Amino acid sequence: MTDSVTQRVVVHFPGFERMDTRGHYSRFKRTLLLSARVWGFSAQIGPLQKGRSAAHFSAVSKGANWQTSSTIFICDHNELIEELTAKPVLQRIASGYRNAARVVLQGGLFGYFRHAWRFGLFFIFPFLLMGIGLGLSLAGATMPSWLALHPLHYLWSLPVAAAFFWRLFFPFCEKFYTMHLFADWGLAIGVAGLNDPTLVRWLKDCSDILLEALEIDADEHLISSHSMGSSLAAHVLGMVLERNPDALAGRRVVFATLGGAILQCALLRPATQLRQRVGAISRAPEVSWLEVQCLTDVVNFYKSRVVALCGHPDAPQAGLAFIRMKRLLSPEHYRRIKSDLLRIHRQYVLHADLRGSFDFALLTTGPFPADLASDLSRRDFDSLQKAPDAPYVPV
Repeated sequence: MTDSVTQRVVVHFPGFERMDTRGHYSRFKRTLLLSARVWGFSAQIGPLQKGRSAAHFSAVSKGANWQTSSTIFICDHNELIEELTAKPVLQRIASGYRNAARVVLQGGLFGYFRHAWRFGLFFIFPFLLMGIGLGLSLAGATMPSWLALHPLHYLWSLPVAAAFFWRLFFPFCEKFYTMHLFADWGLAIGVAGLNDPTLVRWLKDCSDILLEALEIDADEHLISSHSMGSSLAAHVLGMVLERNPDALAGRRVVFATLGGAILQCALLRPATQLRQRVGAISRAPEVSWLEVQCLTDVVNFYKSRVVALCGHPDAPQAGLAFIRMKRLLSPEHYRRIKSDLLRIHRQYVLHADLRGSFDFALLTTGPFPADLASDLSRRDFDSLQKAPDAPYVPV
């Protein structure tokens, strides 16, 4: 039995999306208000404010016999994404294939197929798709050569090939977020090797934010992360432990990785420091690590033991919680998004249509301890609504 949480501090690391802090704040506000409607509680969210080192905001959720106040910091990495996506398209394509080669040479491809074969296919897909388009365009451009036509035919074959690629194939590729995924692998290489000064500076800034958040008195300090944000959060929390081993003393800390893709970076050979920090986090006595996974999400390492695969089989392992997106959404909603892989992957941090086993708003602003909030049920929530100071008992 665990007492309900009345004061919480959240430091959230979003996934790889072109969205700044204000955009994430707006999404969080919308998610909280819609989840409150589903679960039958009231919610208020304050304005985005600038603190000593980071923007933050407050949220208050209230039921019949409970109230939880949360202070939420968002460590978005939009500046890193903008740097990767600001280059000309051809340069981004060339850079993407170089990064793909690095992933293969650094052991990533083998590790992906060994531990999560669907993630291996996810890695291959954008490069294979773009390769098909480039191959078709090249074949069209060189048609006069392999048909033994007069060189003057290049006057039409080259423009036609270029028009095919830029007007037809490239827009088709973008429906599958191809260039976005190319950039994602660029950041993955950087997170593994820590050879980008901008990234290293950003991680240092976020460690300052986390230290600031840990100074706030609360029943629970939650470090939540989504997708690529989980690797960044692991670096930041590990840096805090390195800088100040007593930073977590006397605090209840939950490290929640939602659709976590730590292994996307950690399985690369240069990611020595990331793997060491994963071990330090798992061995910190104040930290309770919750890994939320979903079978229908191809962008996570379903049923993988992250800590063990980072080289720490003897350390306390992250608790695994399995959810089903289909059971959190209305049939119409799920049918509309189920073929969009990145939209399914983003659902971890969006509101649900139905009461189910997981809800991001309740994880971050609800009365349940965050490491138990992946085991929600209507009975548990309703019992807390009815009984004053009733403890949360997971089923």
